[in-house]
Amino acid sequence: MKFIEGGVCAAQGFQAAGIHVGVKTHAAWKKDLALIVSDVDCAAAAVFTKNVVKAAPIHVDMAHLADGKARAIIANSGNANACAPQGEENAEKMCAAAARAIGCRAEDVVVSSTGVIGQTLKVQVIEDGVPELYAALAHSNEASDAAAHAIMTTDLVKKEVAVETTVGGKTVRMGGIAKGSGMIHPNMGTMLCFLTTDCAISPEMIKTALLETVNVSFNRISVDGDTSTNDTCCVLANGLAGNAPITAKGAEYDAFLLALQTLCKTLAQKMASDGEGAKHLITCTVSGAASEQSAETIAKSVISSTLTKAAVFGADANWGRVLCAMGYSGEQFDPDRVDVSFASAAGSIQVCARGRGLSFDEDLAKKILTEHDVEILIAMGEGGGRCTCWGCDITYDYIKINGDYRT
Repeated sequence: MKFIEGGVCAAQGFQAAGIHVGVKTHAAWKKDLALIVSDVDCAAAAVFTKNVVKAAPIHVDMAHLADGKARAIIANSGNANACAPQGEENAEKMCAAAARAIGCRAEDVVVSSTGVIGQTLKVQVIEDGVPELYAALAHSNEASDAAAHAIMTTDLVKKEVAVETTVGGKTVRMGGIAKGSGMIHPNMGTMLCFLTTDCAISPEMIKTALLETVNVSFNRISVDGDTSTNDTCCVLANGLAGNAPITAKGAEYDAFLLALQTLCKTLAQKMASDGEGAKHLITCTVSGAASEQSAETIAKSVISSTLTKAAVFGADANWGRVLCAMGYSGEQFDPDRVDVSFASAAGSIQVCARGRGLSFDEDLAKKILTEHDVEILIAMGEGGGRCTCWGCDITYDYIKINGDYRT
């Protein structure tokens, strides 16, 4: 398996586009409508937010994906179409507009929105813009780039990845674009993620693979503890790679799953690194836990801790905040067995051994925590469980960004 260029256009038979149509009225130079289209029908699956309050597009997508098939994805930024008047009606209008241009059923279009909650979506500008959007479709790096930019809100950088692997003796490609910077918490966050692959796989198995993948990628990141109304992760597989269709678990499924998980873990890390106002990517690895689930719960608690995030922002090796976050995670463990270290490109330093503080070089610790990518390494001494989760620091800019987000 290797990383390649192309994003959602890396796989055979996929085109994409992104343009500005006017959903974002305050930034006429910013793209706000994206389209991803397969040349043929696809096996499709999606997972959505666990928030009880779900945006209108999610309800539409649940119905459209009931048969495990789709042909295209249309998505806008600048308006979440959540808790908004005519929400589902407008989401269906987006699907219908895309379907007319493509020449497929509206039920074969997946729709997503992201942005401000509670405001009526200006669906007319979307409908009017779809012909131009369709005309801009291309199978190119630039087309995937345009689509990736069109779904961004407070993101500072695009999230785009593609990989190539071998399944059943055939070269298989898959790629993805994602957005997410704030309202990110385990069980997904204000994130949209669209994945494409030319692998032949049944709807049942692609759903299984997506669920396995989300649990070890997007559900292991946190920016601010908020889970959004619009979270969607959707995958389309058109089968044009020519491999024998994957219909059960086995070696071919394992190869596909590894590539999908690599793709999504990379996108998840990009989201955490680009958290609103963030200056640091925090990677927390818990080893020696009683189980993988226990390690995951503890690592999530640490990356979600506001005080730990603030300490990393200040390059303060305040390891007590790490133990504190572990302690309220809900997991049972012996604090007197816990070791904690900090690490980065500048080196590593152990700050806690068997639950007690060590004398350490504060200057070195500060240098380590000043790097962009910071690791918190926790050894539990309880068993063989291990898990890595990703987060970011919290800064003054986070408050500034969200204090006037709507206005």
